[in-house]
Amino acid sequence: MDEAMKARVEATLKNLKRNRMEAYYVDTKEQACDLVKTLVQPGATVSCGGSVTLKQTGVYDIIASGDYDFLDRSACKTAEETDALYRQVFSADAFFTSANAVTENGELYNVDGNSNRVAAIVFGPKSVICVCGVNKLVKNIDEAIRRVKTKAAPPNTVRLGIETPCAKTGACISLKQEDPDMCAGCHGDGRICCNYVVSAQQRHINRIKVIIIGEEYGY
Repeated sequence: MDEAMKARVEATLKNLKRNRMEAYYVDTKEQACDLVKTLVQPGATVSCGGSVTLKQTGVYDIIASGDYDFLDRSACKTAEETDALYRQVFSADAFFTSANAVTENGELYNVDGNSNRVAAIVFGPKSVICVCGVNKLVKNIDEAIRRVKTKAAPPNTVRLGIETPCAKTGACISLKQEDPDMCAGCHGDGRICCNYVVSAQQRHINRIKVIIIGEEYGY
């Protein structure tokens, strides 16, 4: 990691802590996995949002290992079962996720379609553990908004097999506007950018824990 990135990481960690979130830096995904095991006790009830980062880093394998009571939405067979599980997640001991962006000001920026993920980040689980590669770091919310429209939403729609304009062009159609606002975008049924959440200073101190890895993961 070059000196410029080190300075950005240090500023981000400092400001996350100022915003009452626990913040950690590790060099590798293996170190991140070791850290995760210290943050959640065996037998704890855990769940997660859909996340490429969690799978690429091996964190998903930890929470699905059998050492924890894993509320696993992929095991649900009906929409009713999935809906019931989403509500169970609010009582979990820990909820695992990544972020669409982390600002140097110490904010998490997340955009969701179904929005069970952002709902759990905001309220419910006793602890939220957010795992991010350094590619998720941005200067401010404006950069976070653009990151979602160019680097997060388009590849996620492709991954999920959703037909949206950004899946075809690689960028949100709102970027054709001179000064697109945060919520501007398509109006298709498959739109995945429906609810926008900024996590800034927290009332519940250290409920949110952010692990920044010095490698690139996820979208």
